[in-house]
Amino acid sequence: MENVTTVDEFLLLELTSNQELQPIIFMTLLVVYIIDLFGNGSILVVVTSEPRLYSPMYFFLGNLSCLDICYSSVTLPMLMANLFSTHKAISFLGCISQLHFFHFLGCTEALLLAVMGFDRFVAICYPLRYTVIMNLRVCILLAAVAWITSFFYALMHSVMTARLNFCHSLKLSYFFCDVKPLLELACGDIRLNRWLIFIVTGSLSMAACFLTLLSYFYIITFLLLKHRSCHMLHKALSTCASHFMVVSLFYGTVGLTYIPPASATSVSQGRYVAVIHTTVTSVLNPLIYTLRNKEVKLALRRVFGRKWKLSV
Repeated sequence: MENVTTVDEFLLLELTSNQELQPIIFMTLLVVYIIDLFGNGSILVVVTSEPRLYSPMYFFLGNLSCLDICYSSVTLPMLMANLFSTHKAISFLGCISQLHFFHFLGCTEALLLAVMGFDRFVAICYPLRYTVIMNLRVCILLAAVAWITSFFYALMHSVMTARLNFCHSLKLSYFFCDVKPLLELACGDIRLNRWLIFIVTGSLSMAACFLTLLSYFYIITFLLLKHRSCHMLHKALSTCASHFMVVSLFYGTVGLTYIPPASATSVSQGRYVAVIHTTVTSVLNPLIYTLRNKEVKLALRRVFGRKWKLSV
């Protein structure tokens, strides 16, 4: 019979055992986190305070920026704190909470990207009916569905993981709490947990990715059949370029993190990709949207220009 352990805390894997690298990694993560807070915070301020950006596209962009601030805050502060800690531990409740919010925000981002893809599809394919189809009520409903669905999805994983017994080492082979690393430490029957990952998580992520790609497929098909012009195709797709870059970055890092590894080296690389997924992705999102979007750049200048004049 396996020795079931009463769990009060888990030990997290350290980013590096090289003490000379720890201050460098800490400063890098700190800079990344500050840029994340400032970049996404700026977009959030602009889309809520600039009347010219009161449109569905920027409503969802504001949701994405708010989400990215929270997403990186779930893992980054603890990663930085553990760099200089001799006891790299997280309480059982803290671990389950981190797992919950990690999956809650990750799933919300996937669904929001699908909604933003649908928004671009309506804007390009039905421009005259765009404001009617994507009215404020529909936008709020779509955003609410994304947030609420993701909350209950994450709640399922956190509850099903919290009820497990742990009888192996309490040292996670991961930098933060996630379902798969915790299942490796669990004893007893974990088939249901694995099925939930395979069926529910797999279905949600594939559905969100499929719907996002389907929106772009319809956009390209519509433009090619209606205009038969490469110039018109390029002009219309340039408005979607920022969103498509964010989608590629998000699903690229998710794929590298969660696709079953082929070797021990792949497992190790996957851990670092997971850190990139939760940190760098959130930082690049506002940079991509501001660098490629003239309206956002102008709005940033107007909003912060006014605040600078008022302060002077």
